[in-house]
Amino acid sequence: MSTPITFAICGCGARGLEAYAPYQESHPGEMKIVAGADTRPERLALLRERYGVPPECCFPSDDALLAQPRLADVMIVSTQDRQHVSAALKALDKGYHILLEKPISPDLGQCRALQEKAREAGRAVVVCHVLRYTKFYAVLEDLLRRGEIGKIETIDAIEHVAYWHQAHSFVRGNWRNDHETSPMILQKSCHDMDILRWLAGAPCLKVQSFGSLDYFKAENAPEGAAPRCLDGCACKDACPYDAEKIYVTDPRTGIRGRGKGWPCAVLASDPDEDKIWEALRTGPYGRCVFHCDNNVVDHQTVNLEFANHIHATFTMTAFTQDCHRTIKITGTRGEIQGDMEENVLYLRRFGQPEEVIDLHQEEGTYSGHGGGDFGLMADFCRLMAEGGAQSLTGVDASVESHVMALAAEASRLDGGRTITLADF
Repeated sequence: MSTPITFAICGCGARGLEAYAPYQESHPGEMKIVAGADTRPERLALLRERYGVPPECCFPSDDALLAQPRLADVMIVSTQDRQHVSAALKALDKGYHILLEKPISPDLGQCRALQEKAREAGRAVVVCHVLRYTKFYAVLEDLLRRGEIGKIETIDAIEHVAYWHQAHSFVRGNWRNDHETSPMILQKSCHDMDILRWLAGAPCLKVQSFGSLDYFKAENAPEGAAPRCLDGCACKDACPYDAEKIYVTDPRTGIRGRGKGWPCAVLASDPDEDKIWEALRTGPYGRCVFHCDNNVVDHQTVNLEFANHIHATFTMTAFTQDCHRTIKITGTRGEIQGDMEENVLYLRRFGQPEEVIDLHQEEGTYSGHGGGDFGLMADFCRLMAEGGAQSLTGVDASVESHVMALAAEASRLDGGRTITLADF
């Protein structure tokens, strides 16, 4: 690229500033951040410090940024779920291309409105379904399209959310309550609906879903549980959801082991141990998981039927040790099984030896979501440089996954009623 694509960011949080912006650090010839907005002054300070954005291009709200003339080629919209569409519509009016954090919106009408506006404006609107940009799913999709296991018959996918991730994001955190954000099947698992649609290679016709919030509620609090983990809780030592364990001492997630990255970066900007202790004493992440204002499910299953007679099952569960995705696909001539965390696919053609496909990437090329965060950014920068408007995860493709997820939630709320998507 002769000159880097310029970006402005609405929402300098865990996704905008911690997942997508770092692509500039390793690819300065492709990406340059020139403006941003956030309601938190400390996040704007990080934007200035890390990326040299001048103070006059740092704004205290999306509206303040969007009131300016167009400042960049692209607007990254990475605010909260229910704020996405309003910011994106205004940005399209200003002439920006859009990189939009998922989900588009929990309101299907808003999804359709953005879809139509993108067509009218003639601008690229790419939704951050980052799993399509991982080597794991790209190779899997290629194997299927090449017919390596014959005609696909079934797909079984599981999203292992992990007990600590559920507690962090969906019990204590930003996405705990669907009245404020989105249903769990949309917020967390529209990635998975998108992947199932992509791998199946045909529209989804019907869905059926079951699930509930079963565990993280007040009636399941053990005797002696305190409202906050640091308030002398009698259950602290035996509780895996104890906030001190998750954010301070656990080597995988705590500040002493994982360091400044996610999830600790959500509790405090540029976190250190003192800031984490203060956040646990005073903020939402120090609450007992049985005494929060959460209402999203902690497990859910979905059955799906596709137009080419493929049948799929999807399970989302909080109750796993690790955070990863697994999948098994069966066909008329073989099967493929894989674990995204292991980053290996097992191809078994009937009557032939198993083929192990190792997908580990070179050191230094990896990013969040199995490399998908940077894979998305690389593809988006290429799209902008070439002047294209069609993307692997453009808004038209993304709306399909949103319809699937929202229909699944409607089915769950109606006792598992089968819903035909054309009617929905």
